[in-house]
Amino acid sequence: MTEIGRQLYNAAHEHVGTQLLWADLLVEELVRQGVGLFVVAPGSRSTPLVLAVAKNSRANSLVHFDERGGALAAVGYVRGTGRPAAWITTSGTAVANGLPAVVEADASGIPLLLLTADRPPELRETGANQTIRQHGIFGQYVRWEADLPVPDGSIDPAFVLTTAGQAVQRAVSQRGPVQLNCMFREPFVGDHGSSDPVTIQESLRGWQESGHCYTTYTESISIVPHRHVENLASRIEGIEKGLIVAGQLDAPESASAVSGLARVLGWPLLADVTSNVRAYADELGLAHDLILGSERFRDQVRPDVVLHFGGKVASKRLQTYIQQTKPPSYIVVRTDAIRFDPDHIVSERIQADIPAFCSALGAELVPSTGQSEWMNAWKNAAHAVETTISEQLDAEDLNEPAVARAVSGKTPEGHGLVLASSMPIRDMDTFAVRNGPMLRIAANRGASGIDGTVATAAGFARGIDCPVTLLIGDLALLHDLNSLSILADGPPVTIVVLNNDGGGIFHFLSIADQKDVFERYFGTPHGLHFEQAARMFGMTYVRPGTLPEFVSAYTHLATSGKASIIEVCTDRSENVQLHKRLIAEAASAADRTLNQ
Repeated sequence: MTEIGRQLYNAAHEHVGTQLLWADLLVEELVRQGVGLFVVAPGSRSTPLVLAVAKNSRANSLVHFDERGGALAAVGYVRGTGRPAAWITTSGTAVANGLPAVVEADASGIPLLLLTADRPPELRETGANQTIRQHGIFGQYVRWEADLPVPDGSIDPAFVLTTAGQAVQRAVSQRGPVQLNCMFREPFVGDHGSSDPVTIQESLRGWQESGHCYTTYTESISIVPHRHVENLASRIEGIEKGLIVAGQLDAPESASAVSGLARVLGWPLLADVTSNVRAYADELGLAHDLILGSERFRDQVRPDVVLHFGGKVASKRLQTYIQQTKPPSYIVVRTDAIRFDPDHIVSERIQADIPAFCSALGAELVPSTGQSEWMNAWKNAAHAVETTISEQLDAEDLNEPAVARAVSGKTPEGHGLVLASSMPIRDMDTFAVRNGPMLRIAANRGASGIDGTVATAAGFARGIDCPVTLLIGDLALLHDLNSLSILADGPPVTIVVLNNDGGGIFHFLSIADQKDVFERYFGTPHGLHFEQAARMFGMTYVRPGTLPEFVSAYTHLATSGKASIIEVCTDRSENVQLHKRLIAEAASAADRTLNQ
């Protein structure tokens, strides 16, 4: 070997060792900083990162060949645990496939780490294969981003550790996605195999042996000053016509705290299905969506104060009710500083830890005694509506509202429930039983897309480490069919797919009247069923024909320990007419209570 050849050989080995060392350091520090899952998609440029995950015994990993689905599986995991997750992908269009998950993480406040492998600077803007402009690709949707250089032995490796710590801190404290764009140069693996952190220089030996983070960040929990809590308590004390609205809340402790405050105040609690509050609400939980189908009720029963906790609600009727009544005091309490005021009627915005806030405010209030006329109006309407819906849906007819209602009552206690966008989440929010089992409920309601819903359910199941039921429409399932592949590993997911052969939700829009264009461009019938898909991925498949058959199949499969698909076939046009009839009958029932 010539001298120059020997120099190149040695440089290549040193280069490979440095790259693998940096990847090892990055993954190890992310684990120490609390990253609970690394979702990996196969690829070449990400080899150093993948090897680092593979050989780190504390790095929990999930492998999915579809980058889009993998990123949304990471989102589902965070929803289940509250811990940050990382997504590792190779360069090129693979990175672009992460955008739907990034958008959802941004809108929902999900701490998601994006570890995107990239080509070195000499290949950028040269026409090199699989090389795109990755730095900044996610634009305004990330909280922070860093373009890491090609690993270099002349750079203090502590740089990698502090960057990892900063990335997790930004993602957690600012509640959103963060991108680390990691440049690597070929070759990725040489004769030296992989790096050994034991051989790193003395400056990092203390970090290596301690098992602790290189940089520790002190968590800052926003607690409203006592004087502000006292002031708010004095303003709402004794007010009869108040409402508590619970939007999306991922943490069970928040759900329990909000329901506890509602009992102290004695106000009706209008809880979105994704709030996880309904199981705690007892007699305060009300079928608000159906009640508010009554125009008379909306006109005559108007709040003076609304306390809104968490995120958005699925019920458009509730949103419209608050927008139209414009309560003099509309107070929003969230853990972040993001503006949440689509109708521009919020009078007060409180950023605080929700359990701590509820506890502090409740301690300043005199607990409500007895039933006010205001509370009775809501409870009487809720009872009448619940009776009406039970009579209509608890029969043998198999339809979409009945399936949602059955799932809400028959899902085993402690299991998880993931609700797809479009009609499934709306039907569950509207028709769920009043006092159902204690469940962990999740949905991608930040941007309300149908991207990666199966993957989200798989990640959520891993996060809560329990079986999960996914209620999903046919188009959303077709949209993420390849994520059925990851259901074989992890807690079982029971998929209940409502197949109405197209976009059922569009039938509720005025465009449905234009028959000449509707079916082709909006209805989009596909004529497909999911039996062969279940067989392809080794899943149990059932297609019930009646509601009792569905309940029997669901109660069995939800506890079977295996992934399964239950396909319920319905008619889109009949579904619209059924919804209209149920809403009209519920509204009439609510109206009658106002006459009493």
